[in-house]
Amino acid sequence: MTKNIAVLGLGAMGSRMAANLLKAGHAVTVWNRTPQAAAALVTRGANQARTPKEAADGADVIISMVRDDAASRDVWLALDGGALAGMGSGAIAIESSTVTPGWIRELGAIAGEKRKAFLEAPVVGSRPQAEAGQLIYLVGGDEAVLEQARPVLSAMGSTINHLGPIGSGALVKLCTNALLGVQVTVLAELIGLLTNSGIDTARAIQAIGATAAWSPAANHLSGSMLAGNFTPQFPIELIEKDLNYAVSAAGSPEAAPTIAAALGVFGKAIAKGFGDENMTGVVRMFVKAR
Repeated sequence: MTKNIAVLGLGAMGSRMAANLLKAGHAVTVWNRTPQAAAALVTRGANQARTPKEAADGADVIISMVRDDAASRDVWLALDGGALAGMGSGAIAIESSTVTPGWIRELGAIAGEKRKAFLEAPVVGSRPQAEAGQLIYLVGGDEAVLEQARPVLSAMGSTINHLGPIGSGALVKLCTNALLGVQVTVLAELIGLLTNSGIDTARAIQAIGATAAWSPAANHLSGSMLAGNFTPQFPIELIEKDLNYAVSAAGSPEAAPTIAAALGVFGKAIAKGFGDENMTGVVRMFVKAR
């Protein structure tokens, strides 16, 4: 069934999600802080709104995909155009951004006070998965609301996991990204260790990859590092933000020392000017120039 859907935030992920909704035949209204980002989607049939509130007006489902807690708060609650104020009584609000459990619970409570249906649905996957409609959803919220939203989510993702009440999805997403980030930093260190020792690094990684210690993600990560291809898929500055959120959710760096150590590595990479590179670019901090 065709639905009216608003997509708020047209970065690397949001723009691809909106494109898949259009492909599925939905009527899509888009909003982005920099309006020119909507041009390609408007050419494909999307409507463009001036504010999140305007985008939400008349929408059956409103999806936010923005950078962080602050951007999410502004999109939903800004006094001069927040989406929550523009929602109709039967609409569903969905926050798909990677944010903190504390903020998502606060937003869920505000939505509840206003009697607005609300789900959190952060995603696992990067630009290729978003483009292919193969995202994995980590959903928190009421199961009945999820069933109403499921056909819309299915146009953008291949797997929908219902994890429990609001806040569950955000925490599991941060845990997922923490696991990824730790793998990135240890692979970078190992490739640095091997390369600096004069060993055939590609052959050594192939041997390690044939053992039970290897993970599926490590193939792509190590391949990027060995090839020196750091074109952004998941930039260093974004995974650093997510690891910071994960340490905060744990309560202190002492409560999550391994995650905190990886956070420190990404922080140093940003200080060196690598923040807009793909996360695998941290390998440059460990391989000595020859």
